[in-house]
Amino acid sequence: MPKMKTHSSAKKRFKITAKGKVKFKQAFTSHMMMNKPKSMKRKARGLTTMSKTDERIVLRNFMPYGRKRRNKTTAKKEA
Repeated sequence: MPKMKTHSSAKKRFKITAKGKVKFKQAFTSHMMMNKPKSMKRKARGLTTMSKTDERIVLRNFMPYGRKRRNKTTAKKEA
């Protein structure tokens, strides 16, 4: 079977943590900052992790080799 390609924009926008979660930068931080409240600007700093449903979509469709493989032992511990 041929190799699957990673979506080019996804590899630039998302990073995968050691535990398999997806990190991303918050939106609404690039321009017109004077019209946004201080609290919004403060909360949008840095990186955050995605919700499980969105994370699943990104890993499945855009970053096929970013998914961690689950062992039977780790799956039992999490459950």
